[in-house]
Formats: sequence, structure tokens, C-alpha cells
Amino acid sequence: MTYETLDYVVDGRVATITLNRPQRMNAINVAMPGEIAAAVDRANRDDAVHVIVLTGAGDGFCSGYDLKDFAEAAGEQPGSQLGATADGDTRPWDPMADFFGMYECTQHFMSLWRSYKPTIARVHGPAVAGGSDIALCCDLVIMAEEAVIGYPPARVWGCPTTAMWVYRLGAERAKRMLLTGDLVDGREAARLGLVLEAVPRARLDARVAAIAARIAAVPKNQLMMQKMMVNQAYDAMGLANTQRFATLFDGITRHSPEGAWFKRRAEEVGFKQAVRERDGGEPIAPDASRPLAGWAKRKE
Repeated sequence: MTYETLDYVVDGRVATITLNRPQRMNAINVAMPGEIAAAVDRANRDDAVHVIVLTGAGDGFCSGYDLKDFAEAAGEQPGSQLGATADGDTRPWDPMADFFGMYECTQHFMSLWRSYKPTIARVHGPAVAGGSDIALCCDLVIMAEEAVIGYPPARVWGCPTTAMWVYRLGAERAKRMLLTGDLVDGREAARLGLVLEAVPRARLDARVAAIAARIAAVPKNQLMMQKMMVNQAYDAMGLANTQRFATLFDGITRHSPEGAWFKRRAEEVGFKQAVRERDGGEPIAPDASRPLAGWAKRKE
């Protein structure tokens, strides 16, 4: 099988999936989510494989969705951030078309969580926005101390569709991350309990290999049973419903008054500059919001 966005290699009992768009910091394009799911399925069907390692080529793990063209294209777009371009399409935004596309991406990423064989994210560089979604769907995350992880679009124009933050951190720490959109380095991520551990970059490969080898020595049926037992607890806590909610909200964030302001700003000054302004700490779109008090008065 050939892939457009990743490499797949098996060495003994370990399958390694490497996101391979280093020129774009392994940003997520249309093909990547489905290819991740296909590679996970391939590993699950290979009787030799006991554990899966996911990493990224080049300097980053994954910088999130490849949004530059989407953000800078003029006007409203009808579908999700991966499924639409301007191309003269004048239809209004369709929230259910948006949900269909983004929920499909979410389920592809969740193949790492649902995989019968354990998955380990090796995070050597930025795992940002949608890249954090991918990493946090893995069973274990091991970071370089110097790497960063976070979801900056929580500030405007995004909601993490996999919703793994609250399930890994609990309510208060998840709110701390998502109400600020801050990035944290590997040391802080490990202290918060977001990831299993952080090690110096020079030791990352050895540490991931050691944990993968330890897991790989266990029979596949034992691994499958332990993982299914833990995962069903999260199913019982409503993970699937939380993800539906988050995916609907993700589309809404891109079409709220502030989301529309951010889109116009990206068209005017470019996506990278708009992101710098979003993350800089100044009030975002201060004149775009409708006052909640005004809604209440109209109801009266």
C-alpha cells in the first residue's frame, strides 16, 4: 500500500507510522486522517505487530490543519475546513456538511484510541491544534522536554473535536488549557498529567523504543483486553457524545461573529499574521460580539 502523507514501517513487533509532510510541519491535509486510519487498520491486521508508534518527520510532530489556503480564500465557504475551497461556490455555510467532514476526521484520529494494539505518540516537536488531537488519541504520549503541545485555536476559530483534553486532565486543568489556548512544553505537559512523561530530546528515541519493546513482549490478546477494559470506562463517561458536541462547536467557532472577523483578518494580512495577533494577548475582535445582556433584554 502506498501513502501520500505518511510512511509505514514494521520492525519486529513494532509498527511505526510517520506523518510525512515535513515541508508543512506535517500539517493535516484532506488525505492524512484517512491514511492514519488505514495504517492503524493495517497494523491491527498484521499478526506480527504488537504495538504502534506514531511520530512526525522533520522538526515537528504535527502543526494542525493546513489552513492557510482555506483561511485566506475570499468569502464564506460552505463545508468544513478540509472539504471546501472558494471556487465560486456561493452557497452559505452548511453546519451539517461541516459536521460530516470534521466528524469523519475525528473518527479517523480515534482509530488510534480504538486500535486493538497499543499506540504510542513520539512527540519530538510541536503538536499543535489538530496535531494535539492526533497525539492525544494515542494511548501513551512521550514528549521531548523541548517540544510544545496545545490548542491555540481555542482562542478563536476552533474547538478540539476529539475532546481528549478533559479526559486526560480533568475539568479544571482542561479549562486552563482551552480558556487560554496556551502552549506548554513537555515538562509542563507531564507535570499536568497530559502526557505520560517528558525526556530530553536526545533520549526520546531510546525511551520510546524501551516502552514499545516492553509492551511488545506481551501477548496481543492480553494487550487487547487491558486496553478495551480501560477504554470502555471512557465510553461510559460519554466520550462519543462529547466529541459530537465538540465537532459541532468547531464548525460554529469558524462562523461566529468573532470567527468571521478572524477570517476577514486572515484574508487581509495573511493567516500567519492573523494567528500571531490571535495568540498575542490583546482582546480578540472586541467589536464583533453581541452583548449577552442585549439578548436577555430582547427576550423580556
